Amino acid sequence: MKTQYYTAASLDGFIATEDDSLDWLFSLGELADSSYPAFIEEVGALVMGSTTYEWMLNNAEKVAEEAGSAWPYTQPAWVLTHRKLPTIEGANIRFAAGDVALAHAEMRSAANSKNIWIVGGGDIAGQFYDAGLLDELIVQIGSATLGKGKPLFPRRVLGPQLKLTGIQQMGTGMAELRYEVTKENSPNR
Repeated sequence: MKTQYYTAASLDGFIATEDDSLDWLFSLGELADSSYPAFIEEVGALVMGSTTYEWMLNNAEKVAEEAGSAWPYTQPAWVLTHRKLPTIEGANIRFAAGDVALAHAEMRSAANSKNIWIVGGGDIAGQFYDAGLLDELIVQIGSATLGKGKPLFPRRVLGPQLKLTGIQQMGTGMAELRYEVTKENSPNR
């Protein structure tokens, strides 16, 4: 069981524009041609921040077009927020606030030995890293630059905490990098 931050980022390190748009991403490749189908098979629970969740709510049509459903997950999902947000009918969603370690314990139990996917955003992944709970980063780098926006991983991480374990080209628009978060010298490890 791993806790994985699986995401896409622009060449200059942003996961979304300043106004949370992902339009830049959709023209870079097909979901079916990526590692996503194999990745999601190994996911037992997922977690996201309120901005990611609200993006999904506000872009349900785009999500359905890309993934086949406005809420494309069958796994239990946690949304980390301090606000009251609408729920999606039929979705197995839990809202949580506070220390990510508490929610992580619930996720591990619900995941049934499968992986936990940190869907987004970058600060949520950073909170799991800070708590010593992040095991792997899987980042698909797109052939686009945004100039500014929402950062991929707003933490300072200096070697040797991230160990490159894989590189894969995906068409002409994306490259996937996989990093293991090593235990030595990492916070809370």
